Amino acid sequence: MVAFDFIRASCLALIQGVTEFLPISSSAHLIFPSAMFGWEDQGLAFDVAVHFGSLFAVILYFRKDIYQILHAWSMNIIKGQASDEARLGWMIILATCPIVIAGLFLRDIVDSYFRSSTVIASTTIIFALLLWYADKNSTVEKGLNKLSWHAFLFIGIGQVLALIPGTSRSGVTMTAGLFCNLKRKEAARLSFLLSIPAVAGATLLSVIDLLEESAVNWLELAYGMLLSALFSYFCIHFFLKLVTGLGFLPFVIYRLFLGAVLFIFFV
Repeated sequence: MVAFDFIRASCLALIQGVTEFLPISSSAHLIFPSAMFGWEDQGLAFDVAVHFGSLFAVILYFRKDIYQILHAWSMNIIKGQASDEARLGWMIILATCPIVIAGLFLRDIVDSYFRSSTVIASTTIIFALLLWYADKNSTVEKGLNKLSWHAFLFIGIGQVLALIPGTSRSGVTMTAGLFCNLKRKEAARLSFLLSIPAVAGATLLSVIDLLEESAVNWLELAYGMLLSALFSYFCIHFFLKLVTGLGFLPFVIYRLFLGAVLFIFFV
C-alpha cells in the first residue's frame, strides 16, 4: 500500500476545495506545492477523490435547486408542463454539450501541448483581464429566466476554454455569463450548476483510467475527498456572499498578481 502523506494530502485537498469553484484557476495553484516541496504527481486516484469531494459539495449546497430543476424537467418531459425550472434544465443540458464533445476529442491534445508553465501564467493573466472587462461592462443584470438559448450556448462554448490550464472553469463561465449581462450572483450560480455535469463527466473519465491502477491508499483518498468537500462547501457559501457585495475585482487583482509570480519564478 502507498504511504499516507498527511501534509501533502491536506495541502492538495485544500487547493482543490478552494480553487475549484473560485475564478482563480486550480492549475495555477498546483504549480506551487510541487515546486516548493519537490512533490511528485499525486496520482490519478487522489485526483479523482478530491474532484469527487468537490462534486459532492456543490450537489449538497444546491440540492434544493437541483431537485426543483430535475422535478420540473421530468414533468416537462412526462406531462408537457412548462416552467422556468424546466427550461433551465434544458438549457444546462445545451450548455454542457460543447464541453462533453470537446473533452472527448481534445483532452489528449490539451495534455500534450498546453500544460506548460508559460501557458498557465499567460491564461491566468489574460482571463483575469477578460473577467474584469466583463464585470465592469455588465449593466443590464438579467436573471437566468431572461437568458436566451443563444446565451446559454455561448456560455457553454466558453466553458470549453477551461480545458486549457490556467483558464479556470468557474472563471470562464462566470465571465461568459457577465458578457451575457447576467447578475453577478446568477452568473456564479449558473457556473456552479454547470460544474456538476462537467466535473462529473471528467471524474467518470478518470475513474475509467483509474481501473488500470492498483497501488492506492484508501485512507488517503477518503481523507482527501472529505477535506475537499468541506473546503468546497464553505468556499461556495462565502463566495456567493462576497461576489454580490464586492464583485469580481478582488479575484481579478489576485489573478494578475498570481500570473506575475508565475512568470517571474516558473517561466
